[in-house]
Amino acid sequence: MNYIVENEKLTLQYIPGNGAWTYQLIIPNTKDIKGKWGDLKVSGTIDGYEIKNKNLGPVKNSDKKLAVNSEIRNAINKDGGDIVNVTLYLENQTKNNDRFEILQCFKDANVFRVFERLNHIEQTEILNDIWTVATDDQKAEKIIKAIEYLQNKRK
Repeated sequence: MNYIVENEKLTLQYIPGNGAWTYQLIIPNTKDIKGKWGDLKVSGTIDGYEIKNKNLGPVKNSDKKLAVNSEIRNAINKDGGDIVNVTLYLENQTKNNDRFEILQCFKDANVFRVFERLNHIEQTEILNDIWTVATDDQKAEKIIKAIEYLQNKRK
């Protein structure tokens, strides 16, 4: 699993008048994770309470944030200013045809068999690195870098 935080103590922030973001967690070390609103989904736990497919909110030039709704706060009996234990991982939100497109690029470059020989974790890391960029140009750059990496593994 691609954890972005694992068993981290974070402060549940309270920002009055901020709509759905009145209660939020700032997720450390997420500034460089690329993706538009709705592209970045996380699952995991907050104080042992399971959450699934929650949007990770982008913040320009800063760490991402996660809204914590009343259902979660009531379940964990926490309020603004309280410390919570958080474990989150990025969900793979990319469609199967996107995966097909990437694998087709690997086949065209004659590195697909090398990719297939990698263990599942390394395959997932390569695909996630491609999927978590914000633009198609960045995606193309990541695919090229992955192909170069796989070509070097073949040697």
